[in-house]
Order: sequence, then C-alpha cells, then structure tokens
Amino acid sequence: MTFHVEDFRDLVRILEEKPEWRAELRRLILTDELLALPEQFAAFRTETERRFEELAAAQKDLAAAHARHEEQLAALRAETERRFAELAEALSILARDVAELKGDNLERRYRERAPAYLGRLVRRAHALSTEEVAALVEGAVAEGRLSEDQGDDLILSDLVVRGRRRDDGREVFLVLEISWGAGPEDVERAARRAEILSRLGTPAVAIVAGRSITAEAVRLAHRKQVWQITDGIATAPATP
Repeated sequence: MTFHVEDFRDLVRILEEKPEWRAELRRLILTDELLALPEQFAAFRTETERRFEELAAAQKDLAAAHARHEEQLAALRAETERRFAELAEALSILARDVAELKGDNLERRYRERAPAYLGRLVRRAHALSTEEVAALVEGAVAEGRLSEDQGDDLILSDLVVRGRRRDDGREVFLVLEISWGAGPEDVERAARRAEILSRLGTPAVAIVAGRSITAEAVRLAHRKQVWQITDGIATAPATP
C-alpha cells in the first residue's frame, strides 16, 4: 500500500492511525541516548528509592543505638551518683569517727592531766571518775535536788573536776565539754550542765575545751560566761 504525504497534517494523521510507526519514527529521529533516558530514569528512581530506604533504615538503627546509648549513659550516671553518695557517706562516717577518736583522746588527756590544763583556774584539781559523778548524781536525785533527766544529763558530761579556787580557796566544780573542734553545741552543754551541778550547793564553772573553737562558739561562750581552753590555754569569758 502506497501512502502519500502532502503536508505535515497528513503526517500527523497517518501517525495517529499507525501507532507502531510513531515508535519507528522516534527511533529514526531520536538518538540512542535519548531513547534510553526513560529506562535510565526508571532505574535511577528505583536505585534512589532503594538508597532512601537504606538511609531510613540506617537512621532508624542510629536512633535506636542513640536511645540505647542514652539509657546506658543514664544508668551509668545513676550508678556513679549512687557510688559517690556512698563514698560521701563513708567519708562522712570516717570523718565523724576520726573526730570522735580525736575527741576521746583529747578527753583522756584532760582527765589524766587535769592539774596541768586547769591549773590557772583551780588548785588540787581532781578529775572525778564516772562512778564518782554517778554517786553524786544519784544522791542528789534521791534527795530531790535534781530530777532524773537532770541527773542523766549531768552524768553525760565529758569531764567533771573538783578543786579549790586560786583566789579564795573555796571548793568549786569545773564542768568540761571537750571536742577536737568545739562548736556552739559544746558551749550550750557545758553551760547547762554546770548550772545543773551548781544546784547541789557548790559553785560550778562551765568550760569548753578543744584543739580549736569556732568563732560562733567563742561569741556564745562570752554570752553564757563559759571558759574556753584551746591547746591548754585558758581564756576567761568577757565580764558581763
């Protein structure tokens, strides 16, 4: 069959009637590279989608790994804080134990060397044993001069010393609270227990002793008329 193409419209009409000719015409008109573009684009799209899926999966794995890392880090932080808290508590207990040991040792030295440490205040200083203080307290409680609570408080004094004043020779008690580092609470106890002991009829002097005394304790000692002894050196309270 012979076809005659008179003008462009005839060509268009024939191509519409013969779809298979359009593909042949494209092959003749277009280069191989252009013809291959749709297939290449489809392959590119497939590869791109595959890589995006791989990237999404990798991102998901990374997020999961990050979450695990955060959990591990939180657990490690909690464990570290727990161990630091345990260490701080252990150090606090150790410091307290060391302070108590130092205080006990200092108390023993004052008991054994009462005349040397307290010689400025009294003559013939005699450190009362726990049994002597207990006997003194029990008698006062039995006579109604002290309550049970007052007696119990007095027995807990770190040291009670009997002696005679240097100025007039009158008998006097010294009530000492002894700490390695003396603070306001030591001053409070010394003042309170000296006041309790003085109810038995013999004057009692409150003393706070230590290797060091805080500034707050010093101020309180002056207000409550409590003597201070630091490294064996006695300091009288300010005159009221």
